[in-house]
Amino acid sequence: MCGTVTQHSAGGDADAASAGAKLHFRALERLYAVAPVNQLFESTLQITEEGRSRLQFEVTQNAYHAAGAAHGTIYFKMLDDAAFYAANTLVTDRFLLTTSFNLHFTKPVREGRVIAEGYWVSGKRRVFVAESRLIDEEGDEIGRGTGTFMRSHIALSGLPGYSDGQAR
Repeated sequence: MCGTVTQHSAGGDADAASAGAKLHFRALERLYAVAPVNQLFESTLQITEEGRSRLQFEVTQNAYHAAGAAHGTIYFKMLDDAAFYAANTLVTDRFLLTTSFNLHFTKPVREGRVIAEGYWVSGKRRVFVAESRLIDEEGDEIGRGTGTFMRSHIALSGLPGYSDGQAR
């Protein structure tokens, strides 16, 4: 019987950890939703598991450069956000900061939905590396990036949206 209790206890710890991770993921999604810069874009963040994020953006003509396609700033915004949130799933106490980001443009995008997928690659203490890619409505990759992120002194719990349980 002791073995049964021990197994149940270990399972309970795993369930509690899983529940805690899900709370952290929802809090990161709220943090994204209330950030002032994200009010400028039609976009949503979804985190389904540790080390992964998925953003959906609607690219409009407001993001175009003079030649009629999305400006590189929108590519960077989407790629950085996806990689950042994938990395920040591993950090429950501090906000991460982007310290460097390399990006590659592979195809111009005009109006439409773009999916940004972020994947944590390495690091679990102070510095994190994550990659991201952009997929257009046709399923083509239109951009790819790799970012380096560092723990800041900014507590997540003190940021609007993270701990209040609802978007403002």
